[in-house]
Amino acid sequence: MMFLLCLGPAKAWAHFGTAIPSPAVLDQQTRQTGITFSFIHPFAQHGMDLAEPEEVFAVNMANGEKQDITANLESTQLLGHKAWSATYKPRRPGAHAVVMEPQPYWEPAEDLFIKHWTKTYLGAFGDARGWDEPVGLKTEIVPLTRPFGVYAGNAFQGRVLMNGEPVPGAEVEVEYYNKGDKAEAPNEYMVTQVVKADENGVFTYVPPRSGWWGFSALNEADYTLEREGEEKAVELGAVIWVQFLPWSGE
Repeated sequence: MMFLLCLGPAKAWAHFGTAIPSPAVLDQQTRQTGITFSFIHPFAQHGMDLAEPEEVFAVNMANGEKQDITANLESTQLLGHKAWSATYKPRRPGAHAVVMEPQPYWEPAEDLFIKHWTKTYLGAFGDARGWDEPVGLKTEIVPLTRPFGVYAGNAFQGRVLMNGEPVPGAEVEVEYYNKGDKAEAPNEYMVTQVVKADENGVFTYVPPRSGWWGFSALNEADYTLEREGEEKAVELGAVIWVQFLPWSGE
């Protein structure tokens, strides 16, 4: 039996916004991708309802061109809960950052609001320019390893930013999107792994298997939101999803 079935209530698991494209690399034969946006516990494969996002957009990082795709969102279901999907067709070559800004989510177990700026990257038509540039979000993880075209076992590095500035010592949660052949966790610490950023906000992680991996840097917002007449703290998450492919060269 999987260890996950023995875990405590879902409140103990890490929350992740997701933006999962299929496929993540586009060419002349495959010129568009379908993207699913959700709010889940990735390893446990436990879903939560995702309210309609405030904004979903894509940026061609090669030239800064922004394409709003919020109006193209369609309601769907993932893991028995409300999620959203959209089709995105890049207009030009380059690295394309796809970003979801969700509505704040009230988490009673933690007595705070959660808001995760979630992004992923597409490689389009053989061009990768701009993959290492910030999008300009309130908080984000800027990749220092190209976030597509990477193998499982490659080291992934990212820099955590808040208001455009590095976050020294940022704590980054890491989870595997445990879909398909379900991985088993030998103990609860292996469900959500944690790495610390250095003084420049830079962290490193090496995924042990292929698939989608989520990285989430959490920091407290410099503002509060009202809940039933009380001001409540807001947890801001900088989330990035990266697909690592299996090595097949031997």
